[in-house]
Amino acid sequence: MPFGYTGKILHVDLTNQVLTIENPPEAFYRTYLGGGAMGLYYILKGMKPGTDALSPDNILTFMCSVVTGVPVSGQSRICVNAKSPTSGAIGDSQAGGFFPAEVKFAGFDGIVITGKAEKPVYLWLHNGEAELRDATYLWGKSTRTVDAMLKEELGDPKVQIAQVGPAAEKGVLFSSIVNMVNRNNGRTGMGTVMASKNLKAVAVRGTAKVITADPKKITELARQGAKDVKNNPDVDGLANHGTASVVGYQNDMGTFPTRNYTEGQFEGAEMLKGETMTATILKRDDTCFSCAVRCKRVVEAEKDGYKVEPIFGGPEYETLGTFGSYCGIDDMVAVSYANQICNDYGVDTISCGATIAFAMECYEKGIISQKETGGIDLKFGNTKAMLEVLDQIVNRSTPFGMLLSLGSARVAAQWGPEAEKCLITVKNQEAPAHMPQVKKSLALVYAVNAFGADHQSSEHDWMYEEGAAELYLERLALMGLTNPPPAGDFGAEKVRFSTLSHIFYSLLDTLTVCQFVWGPAWTLFGPVETVDLVKASTGWDVTLDELLQAGERRLNMMRVFNNREGFSRKDDKLPAKFFEPLKGVGPSEGVAVDKELLEKAIDQHYASMKWSNEGIPSREKLEELQLGWLA
Repeated sequence: MPFGYTGKILHVDLTNQVLTIENPPEAFYRTYLGGGAMGLYYILKGMKPGTDALSPDNILTFMCSVVTGVPVSGQSRICVNAKSPTSGAIGDSQAGGFFPAEVKFAGFDGIVITGKAEKPVYLWLHNGEAELRDATYLWGKSTRTVDAMLKEELGDPKVQIAQVGPAAEKGVLFSSIVNMVNRNNGRTGMGTVMASKNLKAVAVRGTAKVITADPKKITELARQGAKDVKNNPDVDGLANHGTASVVGYQNDMGTFPTRNYTEGQFEGAEMLKGETMTATILKRDDTCFSCAVRCKRVVEAEKDGYKVEPIFGGPEYETLGTFGSYCGIDDMVAVSYANQICNDYGVDTISCGATIAFAMECYEKGIISQKETGGIDLKFGNTKAMLEVLDQIVNRSTPFGMLLSLGSARVAAQWGPEAEKCLITVKNQEAPAHMPQVKKSLALVYAVNAFGADHQSSEHDWMYEEGAAELYLERLALMGLTNPPPAGDFGAEKVRFSTLSHIFYSLLDTLTVCQFVWGPAWTLFGPVETVDLVKASTGWDVTLDELLQAGERRLNMMRVFNNREGFSRKDDKLPAKFFEPLKGVGPSEGVAVDKELLEKAIDQHYASMKWSNEGIPSREKLEELQLGWLA
């Protein structure tokens, strides 16, 4: 019998309303493990190059992994993949909550969705059974409403629902897939793809437990993790104040993007800190299945006529950045309300907030005027304007909102070269709230990452610099990183760290585990425990090298997908804004990405990955990774 996985992949043909179950062999699971690697397997096998992202021929995958649903912290994650409507490259997005574990309890390791339903439907998975049901009556309704209606219809409040909101149905390109009404597969427009297939939701409920090879070891890891939360300052900060706990630190270091990435320090940061949230609007904390960290914030507030409700959770660090400091806004309640709107309508807070900030900079510079905004005074710091434009975007209710709903890169193409200078996009994806001008290794990863700028695709600089914490250096040494460079360095050793941590993070996304719990340096569990988790779950005698190869396999599969869609080195670039010295005050004033050093870093990265100078994986590398079928 399989340990750690169910041995069932559900194939859903929406066009013909046909559901089939595949039973892949054990070798398949050991090779691909889950997550993006498993999703890419089906996408690369089944989708023709050049397929339109919003056509029925795009393949949408939901994948758990061989450790999802195991009762230990940080494993309840799910990865969604498809061709991205925002970039035309591979789309990739992860989310947590209880939905991922419930998919396993319902008897499935993953779902492969093809075609398009004639009318709206939802997928219902329960204890090994699967069926498509009519969702016409759900179409157009908010995530909060659909969550309640489906639980009532299915007669079980424990049903977990991943769904698209009205924004995706209306064509907002950066729409997300929302579960628990507050967890999002947010990046790369996966919600827009799902809605284009007339698939409103996936509802799951199961009572089976994941059978593991070594339950005793799993229990040991769970107990160790619960005990070590307080012993790890970084993780304890998450437990106490959520991801917002880093606002103060990022601001002090000059890496809190302000006024659309023009500055690195925000004068209003104090009002956006996790400690401020805890002291003012926090109602309680929340968690994902079996996780002791409990980093999810639940907030409640009422101000200026808008009410923030607990069902929508609370803003993460990235949301406090994009709707807060990016827009020059220091109103915690307003940012929380923006987060609520995004969750209820189903849009990615990073791309949405950053697109509004981009428009604000264009307005401040006179590139656009109130003629384009419809009379809105879209200045930095104008909270009312930010919320008004957000409403127009999610509803696509005005010409201005419809345009911004396409994302800042497409907007800039219409507004001209001066607007393009205001972009913070990589592969058309707006950058998250971690600044590559200061965190040099992120400059490389933002550029080469297959689905655009992403802060959770590698470790950050200060984990591997002189004077870094002993825990970080001890763990990184297991990957051969034993010579930390000086702070701010962007030489060969920093690039080597960037590449190796990029591979490790790819492993984490393949295993679909939380990168706040599992990781190479600062997290609750390190590389040793990661190996232990896979061993105890599956019974396989895996090594760290084998697991890192799995992470590398995913990166190469994504790279091949992009190559066949016409992407190459020309697309591994940063926006012009990142090469301009930062303004304002603080330690990052005058700092910028060095273009020459970045090009050298890309050369080194390609060489170490065994890719060509154009960023194309070699046949030798693909064969080495058991991907000869892609060569």
